Amino acid sequence: MEITRTLGRTGIEVSALGFGCWAIGGEWQDTAGQPLGWGKVDDEESVRAIRRAVDLGVTFFDTADTYGAGHSERVVGRALGKRRDDVVLATKWGNVFDEETRTLTGGDDTPAYARRALTASLKRLGTDHIDLYQLHLSDADPERAAELRDTCEEFVREGLVRAYAWSTDDPARAAVFAEGEHCAAVQHAVNVLQDAPDMLALCEASDLASINRSPLAMGLLTGKRRGALEAGDIRSRPPEWLQGFEEGAGAASDWVARVDALKEILTSGGRTPAQGALAWLWARSPRTIPIPGFRSVAQAEQNAGAIEKGPLTAGQMAEVDRILGR
Repeated sequence: MEITRTLGRTGIEVSALGFGCWAIGGEWQDTAGQPLGWGKVDDEESVRAIRRAVDLGVTFFDTADTYGAGHSERVVGRALGKRRDDVVLATKWGNVFDEETRTLTGGDDTPAYARRALTASLKRLGTDHIDLYQLHLSDADPERAAELRDTCEEFVREGLVRAYAWSTDDPARAAVFAEGEHCAAVQHAVNVLQDAPDMLALCEASDLASINRSPLAMGLLTGKRRGALEAGDIRSRPPEWLQGFEEGAGAASDWVARVDALKEILTSGGRTPAQGALAWLWARSPRTIPIPGFRSVAQAEQNAGAIEKGPLTAGQMAEVDRILGR
């Protein structure tokens, strides 16, 4: 398959597969003690995994200032080091957090906070510019978002940011950012179990890249059978928006059944289930850039290995829809 994709109308080229850096931020929480990370991490393994991904041709890394309350950005910055300019780096802002206690404390949608957050992210990442700067408040007020879009254009003029995007699952909100000259993408949830036709249609109409969060349905599509998850893992006490998991029980049985029904297609051509899920996304639209998470070199290698196997065929895509009753 074509191993690069373009970030919308910016001309910025990235590998067709990106890496999402939420999990490597380690444990963090909200003020009520709800876990917001994926459990404990080994920073040295995270660094090795990022470097291995770069060696394997992955050139797009997506993080956020709030992942691990600043920790993910620090790890990514350290891992890339002198190879910073070999990759396209995306991060996000809008959430307010306490680095000391690793606690999410709220949100701030003001232009002044956007500048403070950008300055802090540049420092943590050890870089002088962000390639793709993304608003992380998915349900921000559209009028305020228009102000923030203009703020992002200022960042572009100042050379601090190359392009920007909104991380939201609402096409109408994403369209507000799409009006900006240097808006390049929308980051949204989509995977073989949870299609997003309206958002993909917006990306096509507005010439945006579709950056795919939850491409493996928070791990459900890896094919691993999980019982109860460790306490620091967000999936152990899933918030309302996190589908497919039950508190204290792990994966929900009806979701597991759907994954099982797709197994033969997803594992075609010698793929692992995760590689098959990524192959579905590439076949779904020429604009998709899935960003699966990782916590180990082995996961990095498996995800990167999907690229050479390419997208599913049109016949396989139709069969997936038939199995899922779409």
